[in-house]
Amino acid sequence: MVRKKGSLILCGAFLFVAWNAVLLLYLWGRPPIGRLGEGGGAEPGGKEEWDVIRGKGSPASLASEVIRLAEEVEFQLETQKKLLKVIESHKAAWSKWKDVGKGQTGVTEKANLDADRQPPKPALPLKDEADTKDPTPKQTPLTSAAPDALHQSHVKTVSTGNGQLATSAASPEVVIPILVIACDRVTVKRSLDKLIQYRPSPQLHPIIVSQDCRHAETASVIDSYGPQLTHISQPDLSDIRVRPEHRKFQGYYKIARHYRWALNQVFSTFSHSAVVIVEDDLEVAPDFFEYFRALYPVLRSDPTLWCVSAWNDNGRDALVDPSKAGLLHRTDFFPGLGWMLLKEVWAELEPKWPSAFWDDWMRQPEQRKDRSCVRPEISRTITFGRKGVSLGQFFDQYLRYIRLNTEFVPFTKQDLSYLLKDKYDDQFIKEVYRTPLVKMEELQHGGTLRGPGPYRVKYSSRDSFKVLARNLGVMDDLKSGVPRTGYRGVVSFLFRGRRVFLAPPEGWTQYDVSWS
Repeated sequence: MVRKKGSLILCGAFLFVAWNAVLLLYLWGRPPIGRLGEGGGAEPGGKEEWDVIRGKGSPASLASEVIRLAEEVEFQLETQKKLLKVIESHKAAWSKWKDVGKGQTGVTEKANLDADRQPPKPALPLKDEADTKDPTPKQTPLTSAAPDALHQSHVKTVSTGNGQLATSAASPEVVIPILVIACDRVTVKRSLDKLIQYRPSPQLHPIIVSQDCRHAETASVIDSYGPQLTHISQPDLSDIRVRPEHRKFQGYYKIARHYRWALNQVFSTFSHSAVVIVEDDLEVAPDFFEYFRALYPVLRSDPTLWCVSAWNDNGRDALVDPSKAGLLHRTDFFPGLGWMLLKEVWAELEPKWPSAFWDDWMRQPEQRKDRSCVRPEISRTITFGRKGVSLGQFFDQYLRYIRLNTEFVPFTKQDLSYLLKDKYDDQFIKEVYRTPLVKMEELQHGGTLRGPGPYRVKYSSRDSFKVLARNLGVMDDLKSGVPRTGYRGVVSFLFRGRRVFLAPPEGWTQYDVSWS
């Protein structure tokens, strides 16, 4: 292809030069206008104009003929200019193709040379692209320039004909950045080290660290990663005017302000279509990125979902099934602590974003709108930050015991369509309400129970839920009437090795906000 274009351009240049030479000879040696032969011609004027040229006509006729010649020459020059422009455009294209051809030839020659030096390898079965990636690829910086082609199009979810979700191979892979919310914890290094260690691709998962506070030591730690991440700083460090009784909550107001600014940066300045948000005191699991990449098409395709979370609020060792690292659930409770958000949902939330306590605000019916999140059986994040605005609330007695998944689950190779609401609800309701109903005392003593379960324990009021939750070891607080990890009012967990559903009466319809 390159040689063909080169030959055409050289041929065009030769014709241009030849044409000008012929034209010059023609203008010098051609017969006068009107003369086609010895005795005059067919053109107007004929023999009379030829006589003028030979000096037999008037000066005015001679001037007219000179002007006519000049106009013809000018016309020919304009034609040559157009021809030159065409040749120049083809020359630029030819140079480009020539460079590409050289590069491809060089790569091919190098590959052939390297292949000659290597001993022959046995044939291997084809693997998924994710299996062949280097776990520690070369890092590249993220800039605030226009987004590249990678995240100009989304992963398209299509049906495979058997109810499975698949991604369209024709679309570029979607970019899912990781937004790290940071302030004054130098231990952010622990979080960043794991993110970079497990990140399969810096292009598909750029890391953006948004720092509030301008804490110099923390900033120095973040900057030490160089081009492996992008460091941005929240510019407004002023105190926020609050009611006198909320002065002790000033930190919560600043956090809400920081979240709003940082998310606007991700979606407006960097023009991403989705983001996974973590805080500077979270450590991620080895399959953290695999988890979110696999669930992105599910989140996109189901309007009854509005987030994907890496966190299980009831994720302590004794409450989860260690043999089911790949088990995923729907939940009506917004978990946070490592969660994925779409740009469209942010466009809905941003205009009414709260001034403080943003996570509890997310749990209100006005924001949730009966939508759910996906959560894992075993958490893909743990928190190591006892220090914070909550002054270690829940950390010592609960959060420090959350189990972090250590087994890599290839979620992107699994059929996750069971999480879509129509499929999930039907199976979930059958499983819960066909399960034997038992009393809490039977679970606690276990002597009368046969088999590994599952079993169902019923609650019918706010108080009965709290009593049962405390005795069974799960979190008993409710936000806008929704229990932690609850789905359709049901909390699923393990108790002494048996699956238990702490459930409302059959026929449940909605949460009661007054239970909060």
